[in-house]
Amino acid sequence: MVKVSVVFHSIYGHIYKMAEAVAEGAREVEGAEVEIYQVPETLPYEVLEKMGAIETKNLFAHIPVLTRSMYEDVLAGADAIIFGAPTRYGNMTAQMRTVFDGLGGLWAKNAFVGKVGSVFTSSQTQHGGQESTLLTAYVTLFHLGMVIVGLPYSETRQMRMDEITGGSPYGATTIAGENNTRQPSENELAMARYQGRLVTETAKKLAGK
Repeated sequence: MVKVSVVFHSIYGHIYKMAEAVAEGAREVEGAEVEIYQVPETLPYEVLEKMGAIETKNLFAHIPVLTRSMYEDVLAGADAIIFGAPTRYGNMTAQMRTVFDGLGGLWAKNAFVGKVGSVFTSSQTQHGGQESTLLTAYVTLFHLGMVIVGLPYSETRQMRMDEITGGSPYGATTIAGENNTRQPSENELAMARYQGRLVTETAKKLAGK
């Protein structure tokens, strides 16, 4: 078996839908054991309510929350980890950053060296910091010693010009729109599935499984 953990932060559900697509692609690989987790939400209920996010957060309330006590098994115990978070001014959200900042003990043990890491994201606009979010996330994964897998141009859907779409060689992306009402398109979800499958195939090869 090759163990894959998909770890995401989502508020309006876009990254959750992408995470499900990533996991779907990963499960297409024979012998893959794939689990999805959401990181703890740090925004107070009152703030989420003002943001109009309570209903959307409830859509994925059934997804297990990744607590610190689970890091050893879910993160260090995986052959591949695929992280997903929205952009915030060209970087990942603070909720996801908190998880990364809590990995010092496992980092000191070289727990992630040689494991496969990958990232996907979303933004409100077409050029709202998606690539910088992916690239800055990979800086952390490099420090952890992970082997990076993005979304190569063999996934030709990222080169479409006949519709507005996310996607870059650094990872699958989606565009939420000004009011967060635009949902991930089939083209974007297909790229997410491709990324999940490629990451899992790579991890399987590296693990000799």
